[in-house]
Amino acid sequence: MPFVNIKKQYLAVGMLVFVVLFLFNNRPAIQCQFTQEVNTYLPTIYGITPTYKRLAQKADLTRLSQTLLLVKNFHWIVIEDSEEKTPLVANLLRESTLKYTHLFIKTHKSKHSTASGVEQRNEALNWLRHHLSQAEDKKGVVYFMDDDNTYSLKIFDEMRKIREVGVWPVGIVGGMRVEMPLVVDGKVVGFNAVWKPFRPFPIDMAGFAINATLFLFHPDAKFSRKVQSGFQESEILKYFTTKFKLEPLAENCTKVYVWHTRTQKTSIINPKKLKNPPVPDDHIEV
Repeated sequence: MPFVNIKKQYLAVGMLVFVVLFLFNNRPAIQCQFTQEVNTYLPTIYGITPTYKRLAQKADLTRLSQTLLLVKNFHWIVIEDSEEKTPLVANLLRESTLKYTHLFIKTHKSKHSTASGVEQRNEALNWLRHHLSQAEDKKGVVYFMDDDNTYSLKIFDEMRKIREVGVWPVGIVGGMRVEMPLVVDGKVVGFNAVWKPFRPFPIDMAGFAINATLFLFHPDAKFSRKVQSGFQESEILKYFTTKFKLEPLAENCTKVYVWHTRTQKTSIINPKKLKNPPVPDDHIEV
């Protein structure tokens, strides 16, 4: 056999071995990349935020929206306490680049209850049920969010672990540094609360989230105008769980990732009372 032909055969075999080794060595990397893509699915968090007209409204919504921009797969449901959508909220939502739904409904005054956000949260739940009934992906988490609270990004990571109803501590609420579920052996056995601790669930609205699919299984679950402020949490939770079925998150309820902060009521000087009134600023949205 000519030397040239032998050289070509060795070269061909060498190339074949090189290709096989290359594919073999890169196979784990390909598998790792595929596994990572599969695990990137995150259930949608539906954040329900009632809001009402006040001087600090835009400031509060702006601050909250900046936090939510950092939350993956988040759908913000904002409900105005109004007869119609206001330009201020509509513009803010549109410019936020968040995925959102903008709703409105006016609060019905009642002598039986002074609770706020009842009609607004129920309007959001009506939208949610309709949305989920038509969606292919019905998985998700429902979280009731006040527009002036403070949220760590860690709280959103925690609530994606929820099977039915998850709970965690809330800072600066109920006259306490922290109001929290008491956990023993991974089970909620009570609550550390001093404000009306006899409530069925002495917990703040920011201290729990619910599997979104459960709202399809419980079509009657809603808030009630017949229930006073502070008992609305118990009113909604009674449809889904009991104290002993609650899922303690945030390291067995030992970490605070949300705070019940409140914006200080603004005090504006009446320009008519000033000797030298400032230039009119009614044309500027604040």
